Amino acid sequence: MDLSMMKQALEMRSKLEKAQKELAKKTIDVEQGKGAVKVTVNGHLRITALKIDPAAVNLNKIGDLEKLIFKAVNEAIDKAQDMASKDLKEVTGGLKIPGLT
Repeated sequence: MDLSMMKQALEMRSKLEKAQKELAKKTIDVEQGKGAVKVTVNGHLRITALKIDPAAVNLNKIGDLEKLIFKAVNEAIDKAQDMASKDLKEVTGGLKIPGLT
């Protein structure tokens, strides 16, 4: 590996580290059931907030609430993963690097 390639690799590593830090700050918000369930996920695919409207809690229909929560969480994670992939693709130029979102 010549010096130029090493320099490029170090620059990409620096850009990737910066992009990863920025992704931690970015969030995706999703609502289900007309706002009954709200989920926030960051660019590292971590849930940072989960809100449930008390009016949505009906012990006779707890299964419906569980479905809304699952749907909201999965949608938020999918959207955050898409966001992260787009951000990292800009840094890597589309190069597939194992371990990155």
